[in-house]
Amino acid sequence: MLQRSSGNANLTGIVLLLGTVIASVWVWKRLSPETQDYIVDQAIPLVLVGVLLLVALWTAIRAVRRRRDRLRRRARLLALFERETARDKKLELAFALIEVNEYRAEGLESAVPAMVELFSTTLQRALGEKQHRIRGMAASHLGVLQDKTVVPLLVKALEDDHAYVRSCAALGLGRLRATETRERLRTLIEDDWDQTVRSRAKEALERMGTGC
Repeated sequence: MLQRSSGNANLTGIVLLLGTVIASVWVWKRLSPETQDYIVDQAIPLVLVGVLLLVALWTAIRAVRRRRDRLRRRARLLALFERETARDKKLELAFALIEVNEYRAEGLESAVPAMVELFSTTLQRALGEKQHRIRGMAASHLGVLQDKTVVPLLVKALEDDHAYVRSCAALGLGRLRATETRERLRTLIEDDWDQTVRSRAKEALERMGTGC
């Protein structure tokens, strides 16, 4: 039933479009040459300018709304993060906060110290075969927070058994622009067997403004 309704709606749309085209052509042929020249030379450019202005206005309004919605979500998540006492839930909220904030520390200043501690301890304690993704996320998110005290911890994570953790640690160092780790990252590019790890290390060096 729904498919039949959809087909009927499509057919109606096609008929209306054809009707509009035929009517437009009929009207155009009955216009005087002077009117046609006016439409081509002045009316159409004015309409196009108007359309472009409307598109620009709509884009700006949409961007403002997106930013406002993002700030609201960030404020709600910040409040939840500060009230939460369960460590696992707090970690989930911290990951969500950074994602909502588009992987920037600006606007999260009040929560940064707590998140640095949370991600650092998670990177050190989330051991075991099934927790490597949590360690990796903690490593990459540490780089977002722009706290250079975690550099030694991220360097150590470059030796993790899991390639995912090593690649995330390289990403974190790149986000921190920890130029003191350039030689270690170059070694990673040369020696690590995993392509993703090597790529992340190369990206990290590029973020630091230096070649490989």
